Amino acid sequence: MDKIPMTVSGHQALREELNNRLSVERPRIIQDISEARAHGDLSENAEYHAAKEQQSLNEGRIQELESILALADVIDVSKLRGDTVKFGATVLLIDEDTEQEKTYQIVGDPEADASAGRISISSPISRALIGKEVGDSIEVTAPGGARSYEILEVKYI
Repeated sequence: MDKIPMTVSGHQALREELNNRLSVERPRIIQDISEARAHGDLSENAEYHAAKEQQSLNEGRIQELESILALADVIDVSKLRGDTVKFGATVLLIDEDTEQEKTYQIVGDPEADASAGRISISSPISRALIGKEVGDSIEVTAPGGARSYEILEVKYI
């Protein structure tokens, strides 16, 4: 399988989530199942079925996290330099239509969160930015129509 590019902070966040699910959530869910079992008839015990459902979801997420972390290619962005946009870059853009500035960091798929300014390396805007420099214009086809941006700054932090 292919490696999954990831920043150091994104890798740490996923590792913390995995540790929390293993050491906090798993024992809590096991306790919930045990308590629900003590209530008697399991066929009509909603608490038991809810706890088993929680257990299934938690175990599925644990497997997913373990798989992602096993394939992680951790890249220390603070050691990167250059004037062109590549993985890990924090890019300041200006929307050429609205004059609104936006800042995005290009990160791996598992750590992407557009509301926090972290966009996936596989997103249309990231693909348009890769290889570009300050002063370059890009056009991105978005669900709301085509948008044009100019790159104002590229930094690696």
